[in-house]
Amino acid sequence: MWSTALIRLIRRPIILGLILTGSLLYYILSYVDKSDLDGDEVVPIRRTQPFIWRTLQQHNASNDGETCRNSVQGKVLIVDDRGFVCPRYEILPSGCCNDTPQTNPQYSCETCKSNNCCAIYEFCISCCLHPDKKDMLENVLGKATEQNNVLFASVTDHFELCLAKCRTNSQSVQHENSYKDPKAKHCYGELAPGTHSIENEV
Repeated sequence: MWSTALIRLIRRPIILGLILTGSLLYYILSYVDKSDLDGDEVVPIRRTQPFIWRTLQQHNASNDGETCRNSVQGKVLIVDDRGFVCPRYEILPSGCCNDTPQTNPQYSCETCKSNNCCAIYEFCISCCLHPDKKDMLENVLGKATEQNNVLFASVTDHFELCLAKCRTNSQSVQHENSYKDPKAKHCYGELAPGTHSIENEV
């Protein structure tokens, strides 16, 4: 009984007009709100934590029970967060490279060129971790903030920055399908591969 009365009420032209007008207003307001969000205004990405730089002394300090983070993924080589490169089988239970043999170098730039691009990922990280790269990496972080690069805004320390920077990135490719320099595609510097730096080869 009441449903029949409701249907008669809804069928009245004035009620149908009100429903149509309300729907149209809702659509217009939703569209305006969405276009405001999609506007040209870009919210800058800000670092939420202070960035941690380790000094040469901190890298070389050998504490009992010391643990290290390392690059994990290398099939043959691993680099730890102190900058030592070693064969995978020489990783200690602590995650650190065994730094006793002289064959496991620290801050090795063995496969790196003068433009700060390296052929092997682990050597890129090791070279990038050298404390004398701090000024250049601060410039990299500054540019990343200006460009609203979420990845670089989220790294918290020198090791994380080098891990992220040395991965193959868009600066290393041309035409989205080929490397600018296939022999040195892991870069930690400000310049893209194929560009020249005044810095000498290390």
